[in-house]
Amino acid sequence: CDPKADSTRLILHSKAQDTVLSLAAAAGTVEDLELDDVLKVGYKGIKCVESGGPEPGVGCAGRGVITSINFLEENGAYDDVDYVSYDVLGDVVCGGFAMPIRENKAQEIYIV
Repeated sequence: CDPKADSTRLILHSKAQDTVLSLAAAAGTVEDLELDDVLKVGYKGIKCVESGGPEPGVGCAGRGVITSINFLEENGAYDDVDYVSYDVLGDVVCGGFAMPIRENKAQEIYIV
């Protein structure tokens, strides 16, 4: 959910990938996207998606997170995977980041 969208950069051996939110804005809506538009496969077959978020101080990044998670669920991104890991900003106080937790999207949470 980081506006920099660099959480998957090393796994993909590339620059930051396009985010779900930026691609949805370009397409018109998230419903206009396909899973292949946002999901990239990197090192050892790890599937990577960057949700993106608003510029600092503008909008709610938590809303982008839940929009992305719902899109991924509806399009089968979680089918046939053993683990799902989310890299969430820790330096921002935003109730929106708790939305995935409140909706039981996470079984375990680790703060690093």
